[in-house]
Amino acid sequence: MRVLITGATGLVGTHLARLLRQKNIQINYLTTSKDKIEKSPEYRGFFWDPSEGEIDEACLEGVDAIIHLAGASIAKKWTSEYKKEIIESRTKTAQLLYKTLQDSPYEVSRFISSSAIGIYPSSLEKLYHEDENAVDDSFLGEVVERWEAAAWEFESLDLEVAIVRTGLVLAEDGGALPKMKEPVDLNVGAAFGTGKQWQSWIHIEDLAGIYAYILEMELKGIYNAVAPNPVTNKELIKHIASQLDKSVWLPIVPAVALKLALGEMATVLLSSQLVSSEKIQNAGYKFRYKNLAKALESLL
Repeated sequence: MRVLITGATGLVGTHLARLLRQKNIQINYLTTSKDKIEKSPEYRGFFWDPSEGEIDEACLEGVDAIIHLAGASIAKKWTSEYKKEIIESRTKTAQLLYKTLQDSPYEVSRFISSSAIGIYPSSLEKLYHEDENAVDDSFLGEVVERWEAAAWEFESLDLEVAIVRTGLVLAEDGGALPKMKEPVDLNVGAAFGTGKQWQSWIHIEDLAGIYAYILEMELKGIYNAVAPNPVTNKELIKHIASQLDKSVWLPIVPAVALKLALGEMATVLLSSQLVSSEKIQNAGYKFRYKNLAKALESLL
């Protein structure tokens, strides 16, 4: 099997590519940096420039499935210009892949797209499953709605589509954890807002594992990529402090302070999504890290 990955040199893409290669799955990947192009038979790089509509169509040769992970980070200040980049880095890249497939002789059968649990409305009580129709009325809700709409377009090319709604990614070398760890390391860790908001987290190894499982088992539809045991923000900070043998002495970082410092982006830290992992578990995926303490122990 050979897959084409966008965003292969990012946090999730790096871990996923490593896992797929261990499974003897060959990889083509697209990159905007010509310096990152490798040409081994098992791991081949191809150049693209989505802003200019440029792509090396040879990237599709022999490819059975596309895994679309590309997208600008949401962890930067949300200026109006950058908000446009966040959306277009997800949707325009998908549209370029769609057009390339439409005009291509190569036969790809599956399209697996990254997404996010930020589509679910913020709630301290409701448990969200994949069949939820409500969309959060925030910028993140808009991003995910448009992101997923771009992915579903591939069904019109007779591809089977799977969407992976990702929770808070815990990783040693990226994602949210290093940023959350910094103040705790200085003994000034604190919960955000009330600290009662739910954090549906996932260990990076399980996230890569879910993508690989969806690929190998030929699953389609929407799947939440979250661990089976979500925690509140307050519990998350306490667990991080415990692993680092640090104390959490500030009660909370008030929501108003976060909004002043981060603007609209504060919603990322203050929103609450209690999300179910039941569907992917019922499909047969076995989590390596079900509990936060074990996950943090492996990372910290």
